This record gives sequence, C-alpha cells and structure tokens, in this order.
Amino acid sequence: MHVRSSSVTGLPIIDDETLETVGHLMHPLIQPDTGRIEGFFVIPSIALSDARELFLPAVDIIGWGSGVHIKTRDRLAPPEELIRLQPLIRDNRKILGQRIRIKGSKKSLGICADVQFDTRHFCIEWLFPRKYFVQRQPMPATDIVEVTGSAIWVKDPFAPLQEEKEAKSETGIVIPEVMPAAQN
Repeated sequence: MHVRSSSVTGLPIIDDETLETVGHLMHPLIQPDTGRIEGFFVIPSIALSDARELFLPAVDIIGWGSGVHIKTRDRLAPPEELIRLQPLIRDNRKILGQRIRIKGSKKSLGICADVQFDTRHFCIEWLFPRKYFVQRQPMPATDIVEVTGSAIWVKDPFAPLQEEKEAKSETGIVIPEVMPAAQN
C-alpha cells in the first residue's frame, strides 16, 4: 500500500493481543542516506501516559488498515532506549521540513512538506514540495542526489527537456514550433 506521511499521522496503534489502542502515530524517522523509514514517533494513549513520547520501529508493524497493528504494546519504547537509532535521531539531515534545491543551479523548489512511502518496504517514493503555501509538482525520491543538513539536493527536473532539444538539434532534424492561431 502506498500512503503519504500526512495521511497516517494520527492513526491509532492497535495492540493485537488486547485490541486496545496504545497510541497514535506522529511523524516518521527517515534514514537520509537510503530513504528508508526506520519507524515512527508515537503519542502514547492515556494507559501508557508515563512516557512523553515513544518510538515504534517499522519492522514491528504487522498490518495497516484503519489503524496500525502491532503484536504487543511492548514493541513501543522511549527513543532514548534505542541505542542503534541514536545517531540517526541526532542527525541534522532531515527529509520532512527540509529545503529542496536543484543540484548545480541551487534553485529552491520549496520545502519537503510530505512524503509518500510503501507500507511493505518502508521506503520513500515521492517528495511533495511546498513553497509559500502552494503545493508544487511531486518529485520521485529517485531524483534525490544528496541530503545535507541545509537541503535535499535533487536532479534538475527540467534537464530532460533541455537534453531532448539538444538531441534533436544534433540530428539535423528541425521541428518547427507551432503556434496556435489567434482567436477573433
């Protein structure tokens, strides 16, 4: 299933042993080098109110539907206890909320407001930039060149059009541009 991060925010997390809601999903933790979602931060329910924020590793999710199903509530842990994820949590290279720039021209395409990912492999597939409250053209995650602390650097989305024009001019075939007739 392909879902956007914004559409799963707030989904209940259901313990399959007791069928209780143990929390609600917040934002994902994304590995910037691979684009893989390592897990989700969780707002615990009232029954687990002793913790301020919990973390649910993606490998512990057993199903998606109107809620996120996990085997048992023991799969949720405070982020501080997950030693393997500490370097990633402290890393300043984020995906969501990070500025998207074109490699080479340094032109800004806006900020990454949302991502689409696959719930089977937990890899991001699309970036959804936003600039000044306006949603921009979605970009495939395969266009990412590098993620730094200052920006997500992507391939030039207009480069294929320029390369196509150059290829046509090299072959010697000139295709005239047709302008629409003026309407009277």
